[in-house]
Amino acid sequence: MEIAFLTLLVLSLLLSPSGICKSLAAGPPVVNIGSILQFNSTTGGVAEVAIRSALEDINSDPTVLNGTTLKVKIKDTNCFDGFLGMVQGLQFMETDVIAIVGPQCSTISHIISYVANELRVPLMSFASDATLSTIQFPFFVRTGSSDLYQMAAVAALVDYNHWKIVTAIYIDNDYGRNGIIALDDALTAKRCKISYKVSFPSNAKRSELINLLVSVSYMESRVIILHTGAEHGLKFFSMANQLNMMGNSYVWIATDWLSAYLDANSSVPADIISGMQGVLTLRPHIPNSKMKSNLISKWSSQSHKYNHSDLRVNTYGFYVYDSVWALARALDAFFGDGGRISFSNDSKLHDEAGETLHLEAMSIFDMGNKLLENIRKVNFTGASGQVQFDASGDLIHPAYDIINIIRNGMRTVGFWSNYSGLLSTISPEALYSKPPNTSLANQHLYDVIWPGETAQRPRGWVFPSNAKELKIGVPNRFSFKEFVTEDNGTGSIKGYCIDVFTQALSLLPYPVSYKFIPFGSGTENPNYDKLIHMVESNEFDAAIGDIAITMSRTVTIDFTQPFIETGLVILAPVKKHIKTSWAFLQPFTLEMWCVTGLFFLIVGVVVWVLEHRINEDFRGPPSQQIITIFWFSFSTLFFSHRENTMSTLGRGVLLIWLFVVLIIVSSYTASLTSILTVQQLDTSIKGINDLKNSDDPVGFQVGSFAQDYMVNELNISRSRLRALGSPQEYADALQLGPKKGGVMAIVDERPYVELFLSTYCKIAVAGSDFTSRGWGFAFPRDSPLQVDLSTAILSLSENGELQRIHDKWLKTGECATDNSEFVDSDQLRLESFLGLFLICGVACILALLIYFGIMLRKYLRHDQRKSLRRFISFVHGKDPPKNNERRSMSLLGSSTPATPMSSLTTLEIERPAREVRNGSVIEMES
Repeated sequence: MEIAFLTLLVLSLLLSPSGICKSLAAGPPVVNIGSILQFNSTTGGVAEVAIRSALEDINSDPTVLNGTTLKVKIKDTNCFDGFLGMVQGLQFMETDVIAIVGPQCSTISHIISYVANELRVPLMSFASDATLSTIQFPFFVRTGSSDLYQMAAVAALVDYNHWKIVTAIYIDNDYGRNGIIALDDALTAKRCKISYKVSFPSNAKRSELINLLVSVSYMESRVIILHTGAEHGLKFFSMANQLNMMGNSYVWIATDWLSAYLDANSSVPADIISGMQGVLTLRPHIPNSKMKSNLISKWSSQSHKYNHSDLRVNTYGFYVYDSVWALARALDAFFGDGGRISFSNDSKLHDEAGETLHLEAMSIFDMGNKLLENIRKVNFTGASGQVQFDASGDLIHPAYDIINIIRNGMRTVGFWSNYSGLLSTISPEALYSKPPNTSLANQHLYDVIWPGETAQRPRGWVFPSNAKELKIGVPNRFSFKEFVTEDNGTGSIKGYCIDVFTQALSLLPYPVSYKFIPFGSGTENPNYDKLIHMVESNEFDAAIGDIAITMSRTVTIDFTQPFIETGLVILAPVKKHIKTSWAFLQPFTLEMWCVTGLFFLIVGVVVWVLEHRINEDFRGPPSQQIITIFWFSFSTLFFSHRENTMSTLGRGVLLIWLFVVLIIVSSYTASLTSILTVQQLDTSIKGINDLKNSDDPVGFQVGSFAQDYMVNELNISRSRLRALGSPQEYADALQLGPKKGGVMAIVDERPYVELFLSTYCKIAVAGSDFTSRGWGFAFPRDSPLQVDLSTAILSLSENGELQRIHDKWLKTGECATDNSEFVDSDQLRLESFLGLFLICGVACILALLIYFGIMLRKYLRHDQRKSLRRFISFVHGKDPPKNNERRSMSLLGSSTPATPMSSLTTLEIERPAREVRNGSVIEMES
């Protein structure tokens, strides 16, 4: 009874015209969807044909929706009139539809997205505005490409061609503004920037657009990004041709509006195509698939059927077609999960007094959340490729074709894929099966024909004809004015650095207007770090002068190619070597003499040990053997030793030692010759370690980076550093020395040092350069002038002009020539020969180890009594005669009975030998 009552109550509520809910049964025979398009636009016309084609395919497929028919209600809106489009969109939301395909306009999409959130109606939009996100609008489902990825592709294209600045022209609406914001972010990530942004309203007149292009032509950037619609974009190209802005040096990059227009229109007038030669555009990448082929094959008949016979399918057509299919598949899953289509009134659409806001016709889709969930889960291969949404609500694997407009059509020169973030000539779908490779070295595009029908890549910028005069900061030096300074008489700036700059400017293919502004009082050298900071803060447009390129400075500004190589060196006072009767000792240091003499003795002893058992030249009384050792070892110095070596080990040691002696004698001869024939200079400073290990003051030039380098890199206390402002102060400080208030040495850059040494001859460079740097001209980050000047400086170097300027200003005199021969007056040190001595020492040790090993084996074989004394006696003794020597002794008539060899001592063996020898002599004499 209760169940029957409840059933009657529910039926009465559902059937009552004044009931709370308007409901349909689950899996109804007809389901209505909506679409908001602009019929008189290319995209709108293509979208309408795609929607109706998809509905035909879906409704004729029995495997989808189980017999439920899907119908569409399409609303025509005005994308360029924001208010009218908003009203039209809100009026359409009064109809009970379970989802909406569109809108195609970003402005209307923003407004309708708020309503869709409230009514829980999924919005299947192909609007590309990157700010339309699922975070703010959960019911917004982007079924097309996003400008976030398109602008990343444009930025990659700009960076690939080494352009640093671009000009952006865009329509002043949500689509245009938000697209350029995304472009700005993408370019910043590539260390590029938009140097000039110019917008125009949708109702702009032709004269206004021409004035806009004229202002663009005055800018330095020649890379123009055009982000608008087809109606205004085609006008821009036509007017740009009239203004000669489609020729050499210009680069035009149009976003995907251009490819969409050219793909969709079967007959584009020849004058429009000819006015776009060399233009680059992007097209969302659509991989080949069966559904794509099927849609293309039947598109012609479908477009005639729905009164759009002049339109072909483009990327938006594929996206819209798949949007309807995604909705159908989601509905199929929705019904399968028990979903029902029902709508209810929204109480929020009534004011507090109970009076309606005339929006009471709008109804909430009760199970819209469930349908949205099913839409997010779809995964199938459609006409546009893989239809699957990522966590952010965008389609997976966004990619773009890079298109070049040439002759009568379009040519694909490469692809960009978000999978790798790089440009490539390999199709994106071929990359998905491999790990992403983000190396910039893998970027490659086919050759592009640029505006002006040239294959040479445009530089991308020019110096604008109406540009303001560049403010160039120049250090007003007090010392070393040959490099750069202000002439107090005329006020002009001159010097070596100025000549290099002006000669480099003369090689540029465009004029540059500039003005030198002296930096510093001229009474002391300026602080170069402050000058660099003024360039960074745009107080100066550049800085020209003797500016060292350091790591800390390159962090904030850009430098040109170095125009002179330099490094930090040490200046120290020198003294002449006095030529005395003991000059022959000067080539070697004391350590070298001692070690050399020691090795003479070591080699003599080692050869004696190896030879004395078998070689009569190394035997005899102890005094004679000591003399032999000294005589043999030192006679090898002149290769005049008369003692023959008989053992293999002895000969090996001697061979290595003679090689060592040859090197030592040759080095000694060369050094002594230099000492006796060339004036020698010497300093108490041998290198940078002497500065670090001392506590004496060290000088540096005022304003030089050498001060910070010594403190930060060499850990020299700042209290030890003395600032010196002129060459005379250099000389005085070095002459006084650290004990009289001067300095032990001065650290400065080599160009200053070479100029200083041309006048002051009692000072020289100690050691060699301990840094490797250069001087360059400083410019703000990403300044295109920096790149062109670097190329010009290289040209000056190659044609010899740079050397001519150097000789003009920095040519040194005889004094500098003398000092330039002095690098380091060090004697020949032990360190230079350690390798030779090490080889010789190892050879001696190995020979002795082998020798004593052999002796130990012989001793153990002939005498089993283990005694160190007997072993030493055995080693000291003479080797017994060979077998043939024994037979000779028996023939000579020795009457001594034979004695076993093992029972004889060494001395007993030697005695009969001498008797036989003496006996034979007697016989010979008789």
